[in-house]
Amino acid sequence: MMRIHQVRATIGKASSAKCIGNALMKRYSSSGSGVREMTVRDALNSVMEEEMRRDERVFLMGEEVGQYNGAYKVSRGLLDKFGPKRVIDTPITEMGFTGLSTGAAFAGLRPICEFMTFNFSMQAIDHIVNSAARTNYMSGGIQACPIVFRGPNGPASAVAAQHSQHFGPWYGAIPGLKVISPYSAEDARGMLRAAIRDPNPVVVLENELLYGKSFPISEEALSEDFVIPFGVAKIERPGKDITLVGESLAVTTALEAADILKEKHGVEAEVINLRSIRPIDVDTIVESVKKTNRVVTVEQAYSQHGLGSEIAAQLMESSAFDYLDAPVERVAMADVPMPYSTPIEAATVPNADVVVASAEKSLYLKK
Repeated sequence: MMRIHQVRATIGKASSAKCIGNALMKRYSSSGSGVREMTVRDALNSVMEEEMRRDERVFLMGEEVGQYNGAYKVSRGLLDKFGPKRVIDTPITEMGFTGLSTGAAFAGLRPICEFMTFNFSMQAIDHIVNSAARTNYMSGGIQACPIVFRGPNGPASAVAAQHSQHFGPWYGAIPGLKVISPYSAEDARGMLRAAIRDPNPVVVLENELLYGKSFPISEEALSEDFVIPFGVAKIERPGKDITLVGESLAVTTALEAADILKEKHGVEAEVINLRSIRPIDVDTIVESVKKTNRVVTVEQAYSQHGLGSEIAAQLMESSAFDYLDAPVERVAMADVPMPYSTPIEAATVPNADVVVASAEKSLYLKK
């Protein structure tokens, strides 16, 4: 159960924190009883529509978000419903439209700035880091920047090295940013809504390969009041023998590995969906490790300076250290630029077999 002080810690200290806090405390979890199926794409689309109807300050800007309905159809239908003043197609100039969006946020609007892929955000990283993330602090809390930067992140399929980077470790290292990485349709609805309503800049790292995946979604998650606060992980599969921690597409890999471990060894793996990269829910991981005594991190970023490295370090500094019966195992991308060749790409990206091998090592099942 999430503690109230955790909710407040996610809100920040901007002037609208009180109303945002009240909104976040309305709903932050569902019953887990799915009433229908929804794709991640439709979950993101529905939340943007609901929030644009709720607050006329919210608008969407990016390449092909309007007339083309979005490069991945996430913004499908929004131009017809809200018109070109609130769904704005831009030229291929990330530096330009990210600067416009950040300036609009400073002026009191609530932009959703979409990158066709987060790899292109490198063109605009000065606006994200130096302007959006740091101005509230540098102005003594006077100038908030309520903006969402969202789009697909991490490896997709056959898009090679320049379109396959995972930006969780990049933006997760920046004070002033909140960074989230939804996995399921419920995550997408609850966390994107929280991001749009937050008075601070939020980076929403989606995954192209998850857009078309359907998930059960509950009645609670369909509510227009449903939000998931930042910094609250979710246990996707309870277990007692080993902890597997992932975010976004890596959760799928961890769940597949858990099925194999159960069938092959009778091992009950606990799978944690991290959901939030900054702030990170260390408490949930610590409590799981105290129960299982072993942990494997799974990510589609590189191991050096990666999410697994941060989790391992925090576990070493926490009360979970004395409960570990084996070293932390990290499963990550191969330390090379992403190849274009399909078979070499498959060998570069973490898969369930690699996670299983790491779990077997941790459980001393592999000699």
